[in-house]
Order: sequence, then structure tokens, then C-alpha cells
Amino acid sequence: MCASEMVPFAKTGGLADVVGALPLELEELGLEVRVIIPKYKTVHRSPFDSAQGKQFTVNRVGSDIEVTKIGKNVQVYFIKNDAYFNREALYGDKNGDYPDNLERFSFFCRRALEILPEINFRPDVIHCHDWQAGLIPVYLKTVYSKNKFYKHIKTVFTIHNLAYQGVFSKEKYPKLGLDWSWFKIEGLEFYGKVNLLKGGIIFSDSLSTVSLAYSKEIQTREFGCGLEGLLHQRKKDLFGIINGLDYKVWDPAGDRYIYKKYSPLNLEDKYANKKLLQEERGLSVRADVPLLGMVSRLVTQKGLDLVTQGLEELIERSRVQMIVLGDGDAKYHNLLKDMVKKYPRNLSLCFDFNDPLAHKIYAAADIFLMPSYYEPCGLGQMIALKYGTIPLVFKTGGLSDTISEDNGFVFKDYSLRSFTYAVKRSVFAYEDKKRWLKLVKRAFTYDFSWEHSAREYIRLYKKLT
Repeated sequence: MCASEMVPFAKTGGLADVVGALPLELEELGLEVRVIIPKYKTVHRSPFDSAQGKQFTVNRVGSDIEVTKIGKNVQVYFIKNDAYFNREALYGDKNGDYPDNLERFSFFCRRALEILPEINFRPDVIHCHDWQAGLIPVYLKTVYSKNKFYKHIKTVFTIHNLAYQGVFSKEKYPKLGLDWSWFKIEGLEFYGKVNLLKGGIIFSDSLSTVSLAYSKEIQTREFGCGLEGLLHQRKKDLFGIINGLDYKVWDPAGDRYIYKKYSPLNLEDKYANKKLLQEERGLSVRADVPLLGMVSRLVTQKGLDLVTQGLEELIERSRVQMIVLGDGDAKYHNLLKDMVKKYPRNLSLCFDFNDPLAHKIYAAADIFLMPSYYEPCGLGQMIALKYGTIPLVFKTGGLSDTISEDNGFVFKDYSLRSFTYAVKRSVFAYEDKKRWLKLVKRAFTYDFSWEHSAREYIRLYKKLT
């Protein structure tokens, strides 16, 4: 498996969670799994393995290769290149993306293939994730196509978010080490530029994305980001497999961050979490008012346009409280800060990453907001269900695959009217205590563990081998 990030070594988003959890589940199901990622500065900091209560031991196995182990025996290899990877961030800084990202990740892809004979490991399948690993299928079928070592290796390419494609100027193409014959519509050319994600889509043996609904959405003009035609051409090779959830991390019965641990059998402690969070965040301590939680990037994609437009009416007319945790666009920061000045006892904000607070919000909230305009998979709605917190979502991508009116509240028209009506419906349900208790107890019954998803990937691997 090859990716640009992986929990617990390097993370900017959900990709890292997937790459950190999926190999462990595949190992449990009998596969030999190895992972290759860049050696970022974060890896130098000897991450702590909370599961085993010790620090990872990193060993050198080559001049630019180091290895550690997770799970029982999942080998994680780090490709070292200080000029490319020994930086404060993974992809960019306050000024934007690093200008040499094409060079950085083309090097990573080439080197990830080169080290395989060096570590004496020939995989049946290389599972590549997102545009940063998109050149691996390309190099396999071009540069290394005549090398016997790589002859029978197949590739699966997973698209986590089609909006991020790794697009660079044509002038950078020679740095890839590819013949110019591949700079064409049937190759890496994309409106006169180089598109690394497109390369992964074209050259991989099989494709996947992180939910069934999203696999269909990206074949449309609305969500295809210019690649809908290509994805439609490859629809027979495109599979939607929902991400799983690591219940060792997300479980209110064992969560070390929340005020009081609880389960479906002692929901009184869930309500105690609500009271204590209200106190901590300066909200009115009220059991009769539903507490809405939101843990999200504060950007339009995540529905912040709807939230900021509708919040005042919801506070005034529906008597809700809300806690928002996340960072994002300045305009949403400012709109929310203006709102908290007006309603300090109804709205609490935290713009810094705060993992303990995220856990507290999932545990304390009554309703979890995920009104995303598009959402390839989403994990927040799955976490919320595990904590007996009822999701409210827009019907899109992975949200539509996991949430229905049986376990949450869904609005189908992306508009302020539909969103506020859905919130009002949820408030009305909350006021019906018998109905609400039934809904909360049902939430706990849903299982989104990684085992099911891992079995789907195994079936996909077997189709190729």
C-alpha cells in the first residue's frame, strides 16, 4: 500500500485514517500487508503508539529507507529525502502548496517501486491512494513495463476526494521522467496541464472510491471535476467501498477524553456529558434544549453557507444550542464570531484543532450536523451514531450511503429552506422523549467497523490476481 500520509505518523485528513486502519484489518483477515509513505518531519518525532503503550522503534534498512511495525507484523517503510520531506507541513505552508510538489511525489512514486526488490518484497497488488500516489500505476506500465520483477504486479487506485487532483504546468512534465508520448488526452494531459490523479485513473488496473454513491456522483458533470467522462469510461472497473471506523478510538464506553464513559445501558452518563460540556463552554445548562454539534472544516463544501445563514433563525425560533469545532475560511470565522457575540449562551466556537474537544462534542451533542454539499465518505456521521448522537445530513456521497430517516435526518434539496426545515424536524423529534430515546438506542446498533470494508477490498484484490 502506498500513500502520502498515515496515522499515526503523518496526517492532514481522512486519508491518513484510512491508511492507518485498513492495513491492520487486512492483516487480521490473513493478508500480508506492507505500507510505504514519505519520511516527513513528523516521523522524526518518534510517534507514540497508544495502543501498545510504547514508542515506535524505527530501523534503517537502506541508505534512504527506514521501517517500523504496526499491528502484529504490518511493515511500514519510510522513504527518506530531507530536501523533499523534512518540512513542517506535508503539502504546503501559509503561502499555499509547495511549488515542488510534482517533484516531491514523482520521486516518492519512483522510489516506492524501486525499493521493492531492495526489501525483497514483490506484492500481488499495490493499493495506491490519491494523486500523490497516482504515478505508481503510470510508472509500472511505462518505465518498468519490461522489468520482469514488476511484470505481474496489479494496481488498485483509490480516489478519496476527486477535487484534489495534483495538477501542474506543462513545463514540469519532463521532471516526471516520462516520454512525451504520454502527454496526451489518453495519458496525463489535462487542458494543457499535467494531472497526476488522471494518470492514476487511466493506468491502474482497478479503481475505487470511498462510497457507492460517490462512485456514481463523480461520473456526472456536477461532481466529476472535469474527469467525469473518463470515469464513466472506466465504470466497470470503478467500485465504491465505504470507509470503516476505528472503534478502538471511537467508543464512548472506553473514550478517555470524555467526561463520563457510557453505553446504551447507561444513557444518563451521556446526558451528564452534555451538562458538563455546556458548563465548560459557557452555554446555558439546559436539558430541554437540543445541543447541536459540528466538527468540520469551516468551508462551503461542508455546508457552512447554510449553517451561517440559518443559525440565527434556529437559535431564535427553535431554541437550539450549538458547538462548532474547526478551522477554515476567514469569512465563516467572522460570521460565527459575530453570532457568538449576539448569542454567547447558545453558541460556542473553537477554531483550533482540539482532539479531546472533538470527542466531547460527539458524546455531549444531541444532534450532529453534516450538511455537506458533497462528501465522498465522511466519518463524522458514523462516529456520531456510535455515541448515540443523531446525524443531520444532506443526501450526498457517503452520507446518503450511511444515514437515512431510520437513523438520522436527511434533506434532499441543498437550500437554506430545506436545511432549516430538517433542523426543525430534528428539534420536534427531540421534544418527543419516547421517540427520541428510541432513535438514540437505534443509533448504537449500527456497525461501520473496518472488517466489512476490508473484505470488500480483498474481493477487489482477488479479481485482479
